[in-house]
Amino acid sequence: MNNSLITILLPTYNSEKSIKNTLDSIKWADEIIIVDSFSNDNTIDIVSEYEVNVIQREYINSAKQKNWALQYCSHPWIFQIDSDEQLNSDAEQIIRTTIGKATRDTDCFKMPRKNHVLGKWVRYGGLYPDWEYRLFRKDKGKWWDREVHSKIIVSGKIEELKTPLIHYGMPNISKQISNLDRYTRYEADELKKNNIQFSYIKWILGPIFIFLKRYIYLHGFRDGWRGFFLAVYASFYIFVSHTKLLELKILKIDRSPE
Repeated sequence: MNNSLITILLPTYNSEKSIKNTLDSIKWADEIIIVDSFSNDNTIDIVSEYEVNVIQREYINSAKQKNWALQYCSHPWIFQIDSDEQLNSDAEQIIRTTIGKATRDTDCFKMPRKNHVLGKWVRYGGLYPDWEYRLFRKDKGKWWDREVHSKIIVSGKIEELKTPLIHYGMPNISKQISNLDRYTRYEADELKKNNIQFSYIKWILGPIFIFLKRYIYLHGFRDGWRGFFLAVYASFYIFVSHTKLLELKILKIDRSPE
């Protein structure tokens, strides 16, 4: 087997607005596996125009979805990308060169992510370099079983991949607000799973701390109104997550209601 071959793993769900740009930036891959959560828009029609393998599974959480899909990936190296992300035109050469030079004890590569808000790259507030672990040896890595914001875990060395992910996760404010309910639900469930008890101190002071950290300490103010919005959003995320943890306690349930 050629030990430098790459499978790209791409999770999708109702991604018709962004998936074409993502696929155009990765069509050089040796294999592309689409793991779809039963999209009901035109996502599957769009991806069928490309040389990809589509598998489908009901969504539980991101980590479980991607770990399940690993069994369908044929090649030694896995690169994972989301449907609202793209790679630069020179990424293939950089990725293949990096793999070719990788030592045996290197299991994973991290890369910076450029987050765009309404079309503009946001550089401050802790959102750059925003390191993401995305390229790893199939037999060495998997996603940490967390309800939300999981990362790849490996036992060997993690080195740097010198090409960025371009993330268009916030094309408009409505999309970001609509994500808030879902992500805070997962976050509360993760806190509950880890036996974290609701605390009024964390509920009240946590959001204030996060806002000051992102907006002042991490210079979010340098991104103008975007930096202010993102700092408020991050603080509200903490507030809502802990409110939903309180909800779990009051309702005496193990998972947040949808």
